[in-house]
Amino acid sequence: MVSIRKKDKKTNMKRHGNIVRWVVAILLLSGAAVSGQMTYQPKFPGDPAHSASEAAALGYMRTVIRAQKLYKKKNDKYASSLADLVHTGSFTRRMVNPERGDYSVGFRTHKEKGKDEDGYQLTLTPKQLDAEHRSFYAEEDGVIHADDQGPASDKSPLVK
Repeated sequence: MVSIRKKDKKTNMKRHGNIVRWVVAILLLSGAAVSGQMTYQPKFPGDPAHSASEAAALGYMRTVIRAQKLYKKKNDKYASSLADLVHTGSFTRRMVNPERGDYSVGFRTHKEKGKDEDGYQLTLTPKQLDAEHRSFYAEEDGVIHADDQGPASDKSPLVK
């Protein structure tokens, strides 16, 4: 009878050990997913984003740039505020809010000296600058620039 109990104890210990290993593995995997350690999956061929947060920021910028082009075509000038773009293209009222998840939106208009042409500057600045959260810049030419070292400008590398 003693030998059967020892065998049962060993089997139970093995089962317990396996259960512990599985629980630890599941916790590690779920922790990696929650902390964002999973690799970013591009949303389309040629996607230049480094993270889901960047993909959302770039999508927002493209929407603003498209809305500005439509606004300019209709009104012969660029919108002077984000609120003016509401219902232009796919720009919605909610998009006026400058807090865009991990990013803050900067928008301003400008007139170049010696020219009658008006313009605008759009920036998206991450709340935490790192490899997965670059800063972005665009103006009326529609070209998006990115910088992973500081605020993006027209001198920053182009987003490919």
